Amino acid sequence: MAVMLRATSVGCAVTLLAAACRSDRAKAAPSVVDVVVAPVQVRDVPIVQEWAAQTFGANDVEVRARVKGFLTQKAYKEGAPVRRGALLFQIDPQEYQAAAAQARATVAAAQAGLSKANTDVARLRPLAERNAVSRQDLDHAVAAQQAAQGQVDAAQAALRTAQLDLGYTKVTSPIDGLAGVSQADVGSLVGSPGPTLLTTVSQVDTIKVKFRISEQEYLTLVRALGDSVRTTRPRGEARLELVLADGSVYGSKGRVVTVDRSVDPTTGTLGIEALFPNPTGLLRPGQFGRVRAPVTTRANAIIVPQRAVREMQGTFSVGVLKPDSTIEVRPVKAGARVGSEWVVDSGLVAGAVIVVEGMQKVRPGVKVRASSPGAVSDTSTRQ
Repeated sequence: MAVMLRATSVGCAVTLLAAACRSDRAKAAPSVVDVVVAPVQVRDVPIVQEWAAQTFGANDVEVRARVKGFLTQKAYKEGAPVRRGALLFQIDPQEYQAAAAQARATVAAAQAGLSKANTDVARLRPLAERNAVSRQDLDHAVAAQQAAQGQVDAAQAALRTAQLDLGYTKVTSPIDGLAGVSQADVGSLVGSPGPTLLTTVSQVDTIKVKFRISEQEYLTLVRALGDSVRTTRPRGEARLELVLADGSVYGSKGRVVTVDRSVDPTTGTLGIEALFPNPTGLLRPGQFGRVRAPVTTRANAIIVPQRAVREMQGTFSVGVLKPDSTIEVRPVKAGARVGSEWVVDSGLVAGAVIVVEGMQKVRPGVKVRASSPGAVSDTSTRQ
């Protein structure tokens, strides 16, 4: 009986050991991982450079009060388009109307004095020629005539000044454009102690975009865009693109119109201004974005989807499919971005097949089941 129990115990132990071994082998056996792969592309691609930029109106004109007074009217809608010469603000004109009336009266009095002086000279001149009056009397009359003429000139200048001041009480738009938010309310005292900013009018049918580039980038840009950068004349086709804050690319291209005179010695950068057409009014002054321009074309560049590149602590890598259906994680040197793709400067060769989806599931030594993006799409469609 004891021998049978001992045999049974040994048999159970052997059975448990075999089951444990099978379990360990099952755990050690790697499962197949599904990944999506695609061959790297080789083609000529334009290489672009980007610079931080800000938008301005083609003309941004500050509208200021040129005379002192209280605002009695705001005659425009903030943020709405205005025409050149349209009334924006009205300053109380009464003081200036009175000054203009006084100046007109002064002119009238000076002209009366000049008329009398002219009459005296006309009367005394023939008498002096006949020695009926002294020559000194004629000289005094001529001097009085000249003084009266000077008074008329001074009075007329004062009248013009008074009329100008009266005209400045009507604050009008200097250009066609969009009028900004009012910086002064009706009833406010403006024009004291200096010209008060009332609003800003911006011409927005064309938008000016300003950005700064380094000296090296300037040299590269000159070689790419030619005379339109070397001079301030907008020659050639528009080749600049504007990337907006939401990442979208503005629909119209722009051209360089102004290049700063010199490189800023403190920053080593050069100021550039470009003009972009804005027929729909999408662009507004003060927006931020990025200007980019094609600077060269790279022949036979190796292109990979951006999602296939893994970045970790400044290093980049991709998964390369090996002949034995395993994946090699290969470090690469990433170059310029072209839309949603990346130019690889080194680490890959033409003909290499890389993982574009499922890289996060791959482990060293694990077999993979590779499929193309088209096959995955077809399978999902059938399902």
